[in-house]
Amino acid sequence: MNTIINKKVKFQELGTKDYQPTWDYQEELLKKNLDTKIYNRENPDNQKPTENFLLFVEHPHVYTLGKSGHEENLLANEAKLKEINATYVKVNRGGDITYHGFGQIVGYPILDLENFYTDIHRYMRDLEEVIIRTIAEYGLKGERSNGETGVWLDVGKPYARKICAMGVKASRWVTIHGFALNVNTDMRYFEYIIPCGITDKQVTSLKRELEQEVDYEEVKQKIKKHFVDVFGCELI
Repeated sequence: MNTIINKKVKFQELGTKDYQPTWDYQEELLKKNLDTKIYNRENPDNQKPTENFLLFVEHPHVYTLGKSGHEENLLANEAKLKEINATYVKVNRGGDITYHGFGQIVGYPILDLENFYTDIHRYMRDLEEVIIRTIAEYGLKGERSNGETGVWLDVGKPYARKICAMGVKASRWVTIHGFALNVNTDMRYFEYIIPCGITDKQVTSLKRELEQEVDYEEVKQKIKKHFVDVFGCELI
């Protein structure tokens, strides 16, 4: 456990950015924290705090496959990917295949959980809670689906659908990757994958549920507010 507890989270708005350089940046922030932890182990009398970040980004069309995922869940071949202007990346997070694109809010919390609690299961439930509280402000009842990470609507019904996908990786309690909330997302892009490898459930967005375009920046502000409340942190 860190001697110095730091619950300040540096918020960074990355705007529209390709997937790979954003992933590289997360790895850079992760390495910085891991280096700090090594230093602290070697210098117990001169500890340094680790840093926490929350990155918001909007990715151009990309399909990402988690390390436990199955390539057959990508239904588009190389020619189709080119036609729909999408890329495909294999990543080191948990989970199967997902889509990122315009009109979707992607959040990457780079947190040293030793500043909060050392419990990955609780971390995932807290991330879900942030989104559940956010969409509740739009009159939607977000739920958890047993054994299926993310935030869902109408769990247990034939028309259950996922509105927010999640997948994370942690190294020595430092997290990378995160969540993707469909706001004004072009849902046609999900037709080229079996989202998260789940064949019997649909995906949805705030726009589809509310039947109107949603204020993208307003949703970001609500996520930030609930992130602070759920994690008991200070965004700086």
